[in-house]
Amino acid sequence: MKKLIICLSILFCSTLANPVHFEHSAHAEPQKPTPPYAKWSVIAMDKVKEKYPNAKVIDYLYVGKTRGQPNSTERFKFWMKDTQKEFGVYVNIEFNNETEQVTNVTYQETTR
Repeated sequence: MKKLIICLSILFCSTLANPVHFEHSAHAEPQKPTPPYAKWSVIAMDKVKEKYPNAKVIDYLYVGKTRGQPNSTERFKFWMKDTQKEFGVYVNIEFNNETEQVTNVTYQETTR
């Protein structure tokens, strides 16, 4: 125990005599702007979990937007896994352009 105290005392005193200076080299990453589809991806994620409560979302992909009047559609592809298989699900979120209210959600399963 005395050896430990002596070692710590020597280490502490030598640190005071020769302080170690660490340079902070980590640079803050510039924040990426939030993509315009972010809101719809959250909704799509909630909807696919609601539709497939026993499956886990393994991955997802933003497919794109189809603009229309008065509604547009945001399309996502989810890769799901349940106890027996893995499968894909396309989720289409249709919404009113002016109000951004969801008007329809459709699902299409795929094997790839």
